[in-house]
Amino acid sequence: MPHTPIKMDLLRRTLHGIESRIYTKVASLAMTAYATKEPVVFAERKSGERLELQPGDQWGERWDCAWFHFSGRVPESAAGQKVVLLLDVNGELCIFDEEGTPLQGLTNVNSEFDLTLGLPGKRVFGVADSAAGGEVIDLWGDAGNNDLFGYFRSGTVKEADIAICHEEIRQLYYDYEVLLDYVEHIEDKSARTARITQALYDVHLLLRYPSDETVADARRLLGAELAKRGGDPTMTASAIGHAHIDLAWLWPIRETYRKGARTFATALRMMEKYPDYVFGASQPQLYQWVKEQHPKLYAQIKQRVAEGRWEVQGAMWVEPDSNIAGGEALVRQILLGKRFFKEEFGLDMRMLWVPDIFGYTASLPQLLKLSGVDYVMTQKLSWSIHNDHPHHTFFWEGIDGSRVLTHLPPEDTYNGPALPRSILKAERDYYDKNVSDHCLVVFGIGDGGGGPGEEHLERLARVKNLQGLIPVKQEPAIDFFEKLNANRSRYKTWKGELYLEKHQGTLTSQARNKRFNRKLEKALRELEFAASLAFAAGTGGYPAEELDRIWKEVLLYQFHDILPGSSITRVFDESLARYEALLGRVNELTAKAYEEAASAIGASGSERTAVLFNSLPWARKEWLDAGGGAWREVDVPAMGYAVVDAAPEALPAFELQASGDSLENELVRVTFLSDGSIGSVFDKALGREVLAPGERANVLAVYKDDGDAWDFPEDYAAAGFEQMKLTAVNALLEGPQAVVEQRYAYGKSTLTQRISLTAGGKQLTFATNADWQEDGRMLRAIFPLNVYTDAAACEIQFGHLKRPTHRNTMWDYAKDEIAAHQWIDLSQPDFGAAILNDCKYGYSANGHTISVHLLRSPSFPDPVCDRAEHQFNYALLPHEGDFIAAEVYKAGYAFNTPIAVVEAAGSRSGTLPADRFTAIALEGDGVMIEAVKKAEDEDALIVRLYETSGGNASVRLRVNLPHASVSLADLMEQKTETLSAQAVESGYGLQFAPFEIKTVKIML
Repeated sequence: MPHTPIKMDLLRRTLHGIESRIYTKVASLAMTAYATKEPVVFAERKSGERLELQPGDQWGERWDCAWFHFSGRVPESAAGQKVVLLLDVNGELCIFDEEGTPLQGLTNVNSEFDLTLGLPGKRVFGVADSAAGGEVIDLWGDAGNNDLFGYFRSGTVKEADIAICHEEIRQLYYDYEVLLDYVEHIEDKSARTARITQALYDVHLLLRYPSDETVADARRLLGAELAKRGGDPTMTASAIGHAHIDLAWLWPIRETYRKGARTFATALRMMEKYPDYVFGASQPQLYQWVKEQHPKLYAQIKQRVAEGRWEVQGAMWVEPDSNIAGGEALVRQILLGKRFFKEEFGLDMRMLWVPDIFGYTASLPQLLKLSGVDYVMTQKLSWSIHNDHPHHTFFWEGIDGSRVLTHLPPEDTYNGPALPRSILKAERDYYDKNVSDHCLVVFGIGDGGGGPGEEHLERLARVKNLQGLIPVKQEPAIDFFEKLNANRSRYKTWKGELYLEKHQGTLTSQARNKRFNRKLEKALRELEFAASLAFAAGTGGYPAEELDRIWKEVLLYQFHDILPGSSITRVFDESLARYEALLGRVNELTAKAYEEAASAIGASGSERTAVLFNSLPWARKEWLDAGGGAWREVDVPAMGYAVVDAAPEALPAFELQASGDSLENELVRVTFLSDGSIGSVFDKALGREVLAPGERANVLAVYKDDGDAWDFPEDYAAAGFEQMKLTAVNALLEGPQAVVEQRYAYGKSTLTQRISLTAGGKQLTFATNADWQEDGRMLRAIFPLNVYTDAAACEIQFGHLKRPTHRNTMWDYAKDEIAAHQWIDLSQPDFGAAILNDCKYGYSANGHTISVHLLRSPSFPDPVCDRAEHQFNYALLPHEGDFIAAEVYKAGYAFNTPIAVVEAAGSRSGTLPADRFTAIALEGDGVMIEAVKKAEDEDALIVRLYETSGGNASVRLRVNLPHASVSLADLMEQKTETLSAQAVESGYGLQFAPFEIKTVKIML
């Protein structure tokens, strides 16, 4: 007679049946809630509206808060039993101790989550392993009326009960679950699988008549299978508990404060119950919040870190977006992140932990190596749409040749359930298992926080050395990387950016946030230069503490769901308000610092003077609009100042023409078509047309875009576009500028552009104001160029990257939307054209056409994304030679860095020269000074430089400020090499490799 197949559905029903018998409710808890709209501290927990509640009662709306008081008494009948509380208020809840310190986080069971990874909810709070009976329950819990991902789940209490936990049944549940998951995912017909399946079925039969005896028999039956160990392993898995916490996303930042407390408190409680448990969490910003709000909890964390069971992870202040954040901002992410962990925990972070960011700039490897960071962990590349990244373990090589050892956990998640399927997938799908003996498994509930629960740790206790699985050891991720590194000679290398073939919409969504980010990055650069100059001159103090606070807040807003534009409305309402305040304060501090620097300048012959400051490392000769039509041509030396007579000057005659259909100066002639687009840009100096023959430029194209904040439809362009309609034109001459003003309309939106051409220059600037009120649309400006090339040069942090303009392969096709910072360029050897911008990041470069992604208006998760007024500028710059010969990088910096004007008034110390002065001179080509700042811990200036072209460079750095010595340093500002010069006037010689970053420390 044939064997009857055992059906998996039957075994799953048996598992659910076991689960339903784990807890027996024996009494209800009394509940009183004190509801508020915003969180209140423990000491004020009774300040809200008092509500007496029963299960099924509603206690608030989305984002409401409440302090819950649970009270009751353990029945005498429960004496000798394991007693727990079952609590689910349909929100996120944190139980506090009597001193107001978080004890444990509990989360509504029906939270939004990928259920293939398990249920995310936590509802069990322990009372006693063996109750005496009569214990008084008197607990306070802080609740948010939202689930892990910010969703509203009716706001009604689900349960608040005292229950007996039948421990043997609970253990049987995990025994059964682990073995069932094993046979469901092993995908073989081995005797081992058949025996486990039969054992599970035998337990099913036993439990038809449940009793203490049958439960014990069932555990013995399954225990025999669980006791079978693996042999000599070919590969091992390192497991680390984790709770990736988005600092804002589908919830406001204020809710993250509480997510951190709930998650960290839960991790501490799990450590008390499970001696093998090792947990890790990243982001100093999160630890800082916990330190400020819950010092007792923070002290417990520090103790576990010292024991080695809690791993502080990552080297950055937050897990930032790395496509949009500027180069110096990424340096500060590492500098401030590593300093925090060193100062607080005495640990040097050697690992970048960024599991969830939306692509990885090719500048990062060098930044990491110069900061003492050797390893990178991420997994987001598994989300790519068209191409699988070919490695899980590899060396990632940046644009300069720096390499860091990188690992992508082959389970392709940082929310692993720690079931057999996790270990099986890690082994089966590990692309580099032929050369690597180790892989990483990251388990727990993340994104919305929570971390591992008892289920994860019970499973790991059973799978850590189970026959049929590779061995699993809980250990810190840094220990895993050290093991991985031992085999480093065998790993392949991936060169260039790690491009995520998804979430390209985040290069454009929430344009106002991106604009503020750029403006603040540039304003902070200006402030640090101004304050350094005043500090070195002895006339001003350096605002180090305030700069530290401002930088950390700017870095917070670079988190990978804020700066990319993928959070809810409230996040952006709040960040925009803070951005405006921060920018205002930075500008105030800059004005003060420049005034202090100006006070050090010796008196000049004129009483009516102004001081012009230039923070860029080359002299600038340009037209300056002082307002009210007071134009003047100025010449300001590099990284210094020029004192000028503030009296208005008579303007020369300019070779300028402006009409409704043309602009012209001595170098360029621009022709407009009747729809407002540009039909010709003729470079008179070179005698050639800039635009592709027969095509139009600055076409304001509106595409249908029914995507979300992360993604737009891949085929959005296939349906074509509509064009904004020209409604008005005005032409004028204004000082040294020829100007055409155009007004456009589309749907409910309007857009005005001031298109200008300045005497003596080729740059055509589009100063734009838009009132954008469309739904499900994107706006692009299209520029077809008369350039033949197969690559676009895109500025990235500390250099540039070339990306294909063709779609030969799926790898090329997948990069239809690309990131660039201040400029993007198409060049052939003799000629090219760049698009400059002051706040845009998303582009398409296809064939000979560059499209600038200006605005888009998705409706999720922010239903009013970018329906607002916007200001932005971009420019077309034709040039002779390629972008390197034309020094396009200088144009990009100048477009984003105006000359500062300070009225010279008051007494002067005369410690700086009168008239003209260069504080720091750079002699040689192709090197940029990205930052000048005071050192973190010393009376020294830090000067950050990098090679811009991708070639070797030799320059001399002259320091014209009083100083004691000059040395090279790493990005942590630690001295690496002393520099010497024959004389101060001769400067310090610096040799640069392609795209090399150097940090110079000037001791004052």
